[in-house]
Amino acid sequence: MKSLKELGERKIIEIILKHLEAMPNMPIPFGDDASAIDIGYGELAVIKTDMLVGKTDVPRGMSLWQAARKSVVMNISDLAAKGVQPVAILVSLGLPGNYTEKDVEQISKGANAGAREYNAYVLGGDTNEATDLTISCSAFGTIKKHLFMKRSGAKPGDIVAVTGYFGKTAAGLKILLEEMPTPARIRKTLVDSVLMPHARLKEGLTLAKAKAVTASIDSSDGLAWSLHEIAKASSTGFYIDNLPTAKEVQEFAEINNLNSAELTLYGGEEYELVITVAPESWEKAKIAVEDGGNRLIKIGKVTKEKSIILRTDRKVFQIEPRGWEHFKTN
Repeated sequence: MKSLKELGERKIIEIILKHLEAMPNMPIPFGDDASAIDIGYGELAVIKTDMLVGKTDVPRGMSLWQAARKSVVMNISDLAAKGVQPVAILVSLGLPGNYTEKDVEQISKGANAGAREYNAYVLGGDTNEATDLTISCSAFGTIKKHLFMKRSGAKPGDIVAVTGYFGKTAAGLKILLEEMPTPARIRKTLVDSVLMPHARLKEGLTLAKAKAVTASIDSSDGLAWSLHEIAKASSTGFYIDNLPTAKEVQEFAEINNLNSAELTLYGGEEYELVITVAPESWEKAKIAVEDGGNRLIKIGKVTKEKSIILRTDRKVFQIEPRGWEHFKTN
């Protein structure tokens, strides 16, 4: 019998799903970024829950305010990937007995700040004693059924794009945890990507309204894993020829003799959106995001062959299906 560390988070989820009875006429199958219930009149009630645990999710240097805010933002990011405006947040807290009144105040303020930043409200939750900080949030919103962006719609020939550059959180964690040398001019950008993440909600909402996206996923488990998840759900592959590495990451990698492609592909917790767009809808998607103050970065195309290939100036190789995974990574 394998231990949970041997299984890893993804295999554990597979085991759990085998023993769950699917709700009749489920509008969104198991395995997408969020779950949904058909509430009639062409609308879905969309639900997402995610958990933050002190030991695995709160690095040295992150305050309790930042940790609580992050716990809300990571749920909102999943709704953003579906094109859903969050309305309400529930927050359940597991708190060590040695925490102080000030600690509770900071957690409460952080959770509220995360919700209000995206025009949502914390409505309530639960509190209990625990041996480690645990913040479990559930986010709720509604969307017209025809606007919901699934993982499973990518088609060969579609354009693959992202809403930002990658690798900053991987570099930021190395600065916080391993104290790797970093010039002051890029240190704040890299560290802030870990301590103060941002969900691409505005982008998700405008893309959904534009009806230009064929598949969409939040990249919190890393760019590589996100590509593999869309490919699996859509029965396709990818050809990536423009790796979206942040310029700060390139500099950090050169200074510390690291592989910038590794940082870009396998870091995680970036909370960017990874999307596919039919070629005829590209301009519409591009303009929708630009009107919201950001831009889409084209990184490749969807292929009929189910392999996921990266082409660089030097070589062509397969992108491995790995990224952040609880039980195995920590």
